[in-house]
Amino acid sequence: MGKWTFLTNHSQVLLCLANNGGRLTAREIAEVVGITERAVQRILSDLEESGYLTRVRDGRKNRYELHPEVPMRHPAQRGQAVRDLLELLTPRDP
Repeated sequence: MGKWTFLTNHSQVLLCLANNGGRLTAREIAEVVGITERAVQRILSDLEESGYLTRVRDGRKNRYELHPEVPMRHPAQRGQAVRDLLELLTPRDP
């Protein structure tokens, strides 16, 4: 199998949070996505700066509130919110 994937690490981190109610640590996200904790921290910062999520302090941990109404960044997805991606790729309860 080749080394490329269809989704970027940014989308993988966002999906990981969406699938877990925004309550995973950077270390837990790194394990799920298969990247370093430092890379996850950079991605979380990127996503926060771009308005896709907000960090909320919850005791000693962070919780992440997603903002699915924010539009996707690539011109090919103009007019589509990140919600469309999350709905497509988030498992539904049977």
